[in-house]
This record gives sequence, C-alpha cells and structure tokens, in this order.
Amino acid sequence: MKLVKDDDYKRKERKFFKKRPHLIDKYGEVLEKLKTNPFDSSLKTHKLKGDLSEFYACSLTYEYRIICVFLIQNETIVLVDIGSHDEVY
Repeated sequence: MKLVKDDDYKRKERKFFKKRPHLIDKYGEVLEKLKTNPFDSSLKTHKLKGDLSEFYACSLTYEYRIICVFLIQNETIVLVDIGSHDEVY
C-alpha cells in the first residue's frame, strides 16, 4: 500500500509531534504496518460511523488515533488526521 499525506495532514502531523516528540518512533512503526497490512490487529483499524463513515481509524497509542481513507482500488491510503480521540472525532 502507498501512504499519501496532503499539505493539511503534514501541518497537523508537525503540530502533533511538536508537542509529543516521544511518539515519533512509534508513529514510524505504525506507518510501516499500515503499508504492509492496514488491518494488522495491533493497529485496531476500524471503520467509523456517522459523519465520518467514509473513513477508517487506527491506533497510534491507546490515547491517539490516525484517521485515514482507504482507496483499495489504487492500493492507496490517504492520511487525513492525527490526534487524540476527542480531537479527531
């Protein structure tokens, strides 16, 4: 799978890690797992409901999530948002 980060996501990512630099290594591990197998059980990937029903979420840690869109036909994952549960939902 290919991961895509638009400019908006890159801005959110920089802001997120400015406050939480200790999570950068874990983030790298999660992105590698997303590329290899987006439904790896350790990621806890799940489809969202309601207004976010076109998106999936996976766990960075218990507290932090990554929101993404899976475009399976192109084997592409578009990263949309990163943050705490309350920030991204």
